[in-house]
Amino acid sequence: MAEIALNLPQHLTTARPNLDPYGHLLRMLMPRAVGIAFYDSHGKALWVADGYDGPDPLPLVRAALTDVPPATTDRIDGFSQAYEGAPAYVFRLRDGGGDVIAIATLLTRDNENRPYSYVQHLVQPALECLQRELDARSSLGELSRDLRERDDDLDLLLRIAPEEPDGAAQGDELGGLVQACVDHLGCTLGALVVPERNVAICKAPAGQKPKVEVLTRIHRHLLNWAQLQRRNLTINRVRARPVELPPFKILSTPVRHASGRVVGFLALFREEDGADFAPRCERLVELLSRKITTILQNNFDALTALLTRPAFETQVRALVAGRTGSHPDCVLYLDVDRLHVINDNFGMHVGDELLARIAELLRRKPRPGALAARIAGDRFAVFLPDCALDFAQQIGEMLRRQCAELSGMRGEGTMQVSVSLGIAELPDSSNPLAHGLASAEIACKAAKDRGRDRVELFQDGDQSIMRRHTDVLVIKRLHEALEQNRFVLYAQPILPLGSELSEPRFELLLRMLGPDGEILPPEKFLSAAERYQLLPAIDRWVVTHALAALRPQARALRGRGLSFSINVSGPSVAAEEFLEFLESSIRGSGLPPEVLCFELTETAAVSNLTRADHLMQRLRLLGCSFALDDFGTGLSSLAYLKSLPVSVLKIDGSFVRDAGTSQRTEAMVRAIAQLAHTMGMQTVAEYVETDELRSRMAGLGVDYGQGFAIGRPVPLDEVLGDLALYEAMAR
Repeated sequence: MAEIALNLPQHLTTARPNLDPYGHLLRMLMPRAVGIAFYDSHGKALWVADGYDGPDPLPLVRAALTDVPPATTDRIDGFSQAYEGAPAYVFRLRDGGGDVIAIATLLTRDNENRPYSYVQHLVQPALECLQRELDARSSLGELSRDLRERDDDLDLLLRIAPEEPDGAAQGDELGGLVQACVDHLGCTLGALVVPERNVAICKAPAGQKPKVEVLTRIHRHLLNWAQLQRRNLTINRVRARPVELPPFKILSTPVRHASGRVVGFLALFREEDGADFAPRCERLVELLSRKITTILQNNFDALTALLTRPAFETQVRALVAGRTGSHPDCVLYLDVDRLHVINDNFGMHVGDELLARIAELLRRKPRPGALAARIAGDRFAVFLPDCALDFAQQIGEMLRRQCAELSGMRGEGTMQVSVSLGIAELPDSSNPLAHGLASAEIACKAAKDRGRDRVELFQDGDQSIMRRHTDVLVIKRLHEALEQNRFVLYAQPILPLGSELSEPRFELLLRMLGPDGEILPPEKFLSAAERYQLLPAIDRWVVTHALAALRPQARALRGRGLSFSINVSGPSVAAEEFLEFLESSIRGSGLPPEVLCFELTETAAVSNLTRADHLMQRLRLLGCSFALDDFGTGLSSLAYLKSLPVSVLKIDGSFVRDAGTSQRTEAMVRAIAQLAHTMGMQTVAEYVETDELRSRMAGLGVDYGQGFAIGRPVPLDEVLGDLALYEAMAR
């Protein structure tokens, strides 16, 4: 007995030849059967006996699969009926769960119509063997399919991490991820919505246009579900609901911020008659949602929700590289004017709020396809695709006016807001964005030099812009300030946060005097000083003039417990001659060394660990103390903390500002305070700008506070004249 492939209906030509033994056995048990065939649960022929030329049994199979009675404990059931003038017997073979896995048909030419129960009893042994064989094969098949699906899922997870860092897939990681979901899971539509990051992505199968209207109808409902329920939503059966749902099967999973807060959703849609979303689909989409969280965290600035500079550069390069033909692209460079004045007068939190509001203006996409980024503290960049220079200038003027409208009353004062903007075309070069951005920055600096609150275009023929490179001007002023002693020392109090009595402390801060007497904060000249290796000279100036100012108070300071902190830069730490200068200066000052505390940033300490330890050990023998500034921002804080003779940890201001709104940051501040106490150190919270933060830091166990809520920087001479007042504040 063998499979036949000729003179049969088309559906019988796909039979498989590996069920011959069961056909032979049935023929032996039922000699009168002339038409024996086996079908799967979809009506597809598995095996058909040869030599049969009678009526097609497929209608009987369809009837057996259409009207299936509920499962019982029996694995085999069926029926008999007269078919084309002769008895026919149909048997359903079920698996352990009661689902039909196969149909067996026996067609006879016997004029005697034997009862179905009699025939079933007769062929039961063969059918049971066949049922066990097919059930085992079905289980193995499901296992094989599951393994293949898992392999495919793993392959997807690997493919969504592009190998080429500057490729188009890297430039649009989120879009590529959504497209991969649609293609891999056989969906009609995929959508990613993260409102606070201005992300709204719709993808359809290749060659099809996304049905955006489907998402438009229900995106608010999906977002509300994600934020309220904080779990997956799976709809495989569309029923009447209070919210009108489109006729699609839907799988939606929350997208979370790194802190755990739900910020959006990833949703997939299948046609109503498509396959259900299985638990495996949910698990895969949850993994991809975590990938989205990582992408959002790495690619978007935490304060402004704009792209970070690396993400901005990557996406622009991918967009430019992926286009054909010539396009006049422009880049806009925006710098907030006098942000330090706003920070000094109203507090750092107001400055941060202003940056967030400016970012909101940039997120409105002044041109289709535009990309905006925060590239540094108060500086932003906007890529304007397919945009001529004159039209880019109009966009810049619009943004300048919108930013100026952010001015207004703030408390008892008026906050004046203005921005300077520079615009440049992207040149035809190997790295157009880098060159264009540098040109736009030069134009922005020219706008500042020409009075601020204006827009300047970078043009190769405008030599006046080329002459106004800020660093060149700043370094010239720095040399003049060093030669003419046009620096001044300020002091900011560091006071205890708890109820314990303690003497006040002060950090000495440097200011530069401009030619017109304008007081310039460090952020206006320290970057240029670092680039042109002037930091050691500035550190020497600070030490010399600080000791000279404190020398008249030597007797009054002795035994008092007051201390004054002096910042030391990384290049000075690395220079052996600077240590000799420090030792000789301290010995010759007549000051008690215990009133002097030297502050090193984590970066300076890690970069010159051996030198830093040597400097600390030498000055510690004299009686000086040391503070580690910006603690928590380094990559290996704990690794070197145990080896350096530090007595004070200054917690970086970014942790302090976030502690009021982030439980994770609050826990980190508490952990730093506990660690410091365990190691016999004291802690200082920087940028304590409000009374609320002051109370919060005290509650977290921080010893001292520094910031506007504690005291503003004032000239050192005034502090030395009012020491009694500061002592009273500390008590």
